[in-house]
Amino acid sequence: MKKLLWGGLMGLLFALAAQAGDVLKLKEGHPQTYVVERGDTLWDISSMFLNDPWLWPQLWHHNPQIENPHLIYPGDRLNLVWIDGQPRLVLARGGDVKWTPAMRSTPIDQAIPAIPLEAVNAFLTRGRVVAEAELSAAPYILAGKEGHIITGAGDEVYARGDLSSHTVWGVVRRGQAFVDPDTNELLGVEARDIGSAKRLSNEGDVATLALNRSTEEVRRGDRLLPEEERRINASFFPSAPATTVDGYLLSVEGGVSQIGRYNVVVINKGAREGLTEGNLLAIYRAGELVRDPVTNEIVKTPDFRAGLLMVFRVFERVSYGLVLRAERPLAVNDRVRNP
Repeated sequence: MKKLLWGGLMGLLFALAAQAGDVLKLKEGHPQTYVVERGDTLWDISSMFLNDPWLWPQLWHHNPQIENPHLIYPGDRLNLVWIDGQPRLVLARGGDVKWTPAMRSTPIDQAIPAIPLEAVNAFLTRGRVVAEAELSAAPYILAGKEGHIITGAGDEVYARGDLSSHTVWGVVRRGQAFVDPDTNELLGVEARDIGSAKRLSNEGDVATLALNRSTEEVRRGDRLLPEEERRINASFFPSAPATTVDGYLLSVEGGVSQIGRYNVVVINKGAREGLTEGNLLAIYRAGELVRDPVTNEIVKTPDFRAGLLMVFRVFERVSYGLVLRAERPLAVNDRVRNP
């Protein structure tokens, strides 16, 4: 299947000022021309031209005629020009400079992605966070056929609970519980995807299912949730949150202690705080505790900005984010705020 991967070329490749009407400021040492290479992302390219590439919506304010962003491909040439006293990048393809928006259909692996999709693909399709009550009430694996304790793809299993509402079910295992550091509120529980199954038959509250996919062994007690039917967003348009956000990094995928570029993290803010896919948040490391040499008091130094993340999947109370920039190692409990 062919898909269109929409990337914010015009928006991601300009330097913008904080207020509309200011002269757009380019990154020091930026190139005048850049030829797109295979493996580039729009974020990488925009970072060559901008200190803050995420401020693209203000550019669209100056270009209201642009209804759709461009697709760019390896071999395309980006030329820096000035129009009405403002810097602009225009796309040259096949020797011609393209001054107006253009589109073309191409296999998804040929277009330049906005971010490295391989870093977030599993979380876009199968990762989810649910309420504790929902997971506790979900149907569960009772046993494998012939009494098997551990099963996998190709096996049949018995499950108990009400499975009549759906034919295809996701097999999940309870993961980390996310708790708000300030309020101790339970924000949700990670339902870690380990497979999927198709319901074959029911007898009372016991159903027979065929496991058609497994990423690890399926065990007795693993839970079953309806497979999500959700549209996978293959492009993200970086933007500032519409509301004030002040939260924390709760966890990092893989259980590592040091967080860096392209790590997937969980934050303690979600849809109820107004976050949407594509929102960017600055990451702040906590200040240090130092002893005042005059008063002998212990004083905390100010928090300092150390990175940038983009929210790519939003739940009610938490969100998944991808670290796009890390000036120094980051850690769980670092703060996240409006950029």
